[in-house]
Amino acid sequence: MVSSGARAWARRVPLLVSIGLATAVVAPVSGAGAVTAPDQSRVAYHQWTSVRDFAAGSSEGVRPYGAGALTIARPVGTTTYDDPYGGGAKKWDYARWTSPAVPVGFGASQLVASWTASTPHGSWLQVEMRGRTGAGAGTKWYVMGRWAADDPGEGGDIHRTSVPGQADGNGNVDIDTFVAKNSLTSYQLRVTLYRLPGGHVQPMLRSVGAMASLVPDRKTVPVSPLGGAEGVELKVPAYSQDVHKGQYPEYDGGGEAWCSPTSTSMVVAYWKRGPSKKDLAWVNPSYTDPQVDYAARNAYDYNYQGAGNWPFNPAYAGRFGLNGFITRLRSVAEIEQFIKAGIPVVTSQSFKADELPGAGYSTNGHLFVVVGFTKSGDPIVNDPASATDAAVRHVYPRASFENVWLRSSSSGGIAYIMYPKGHRLPPNVHGLDRNW
Repeated sequence: MVSSGARAWARRVPLLVSIGLATAVVAPVSGAGAVTAPDQSRVAYHQWTSVRDFAAGSSEGVRPYGAGALTIARPVGTTTYDDPYGGGAKKWDYARWTSPAVPVGFGASQLVASWTASTPHGSWLQVEMRGRTGAGAGTKWYVMGRWAADDPGEGGDIHRTSVPGQADGNGNVDIDTFVAKNSLTSYQLRVTLYRLPGGHVQPMLRSVGAMASLVPDRKTVPVSPLGGAEGVELKVPAYSQDVHKGQYPEYDGGGEAWCSPTSTSMVVAYWKRGPSKKDLAWVNPSYTDPQVDYAARNAYDYNYQGAGNWPFNPAYAGRFGLNGFITRLRSVAEIEQFIKAGIPVVTSQSFKADELPGAGYSTNGHLFVVVGFTKSGDPIVNDPASATDAAVRHVYPRASFENVWLRSSSSGGIAYIMYPKGHRLPPNVHGLDRNW
């Protein structure tokens, strides 16, 4: 079984709803018709990425920075944070921004927040969510993540972490995912920027958003119609996680578990971004693809003890000026729309070896990069669970891939989307909830 950054898959299985589902997997058809089946997941995504977006929320001590970020104008308070993973208790000035309430449009069972930001030495941020349930109750604020771009050993000020022990009668945060006990009908996000007292460091929030979803209980998923990206293959660099076996075991046991940061590193490099030679100075110079070691260290979640925290990976990409977010896509045909727009997609899935022909392994949670499609519509995948960089490119059967990615025992269609700000995303599917 392949180990990966999503190793504790049982914690990531979606909360399900039975709605009378199809059970057959059928062959793809061509055309520009609907790209989802009637039993599709319900997914709604909303993101704030500009000063105009942020103006719709409420600001406490924050101000615009340039055309698309918020930073601290004046602290509105001071608090003490005792880092549970080392460093002791420190005082921090803070300012914050709170979003308006966002109606979901259906009763969601899960929510995943994601963000991009800059946190120079002497600063960090916290992202929270609160909502309203189908029963009309308001929830408390749940911490969705505490983020600092740098690891403490590199000058970072806290250990980035998810927060355990938040369960109550309305739900719980399972690493990176709020799981509702009652349906979630609306939500707000709150981002708090922290800096050392008396300092002038400017942490910046560049984007923040959330994906709310309801995943149907289905063991098999009908294959989607072809989406128009047949014959398109993006030139995404190929990185193997297996060449990093045994490296830096303090970060999730070493490279054999680094499917998520390896996949993220491929996308970051595709956009011609990434760590500098100075950034990589601590990596053993004999190691191949040192940017993967760097990504594993700087996406590592000290509570989860892994580098597979979903939003921490796009947040890592954000340090290089990329926008990024987590969503659920509803079909392989939706992935095709991103490929046509020049955007590779990182997907999360679990499967047995005989369920994904050509993989040659089983996994309880693994990530790889969809980089294109064959002329017949099969996904071309950069799979980091490969012996060498040269062996990373794979072609997986469309119906098999779609099934193991979308079914309810897998991730329900989780995808990382990472791209330069200003690069145009594809249009959303007409008539369906906006999921990007």
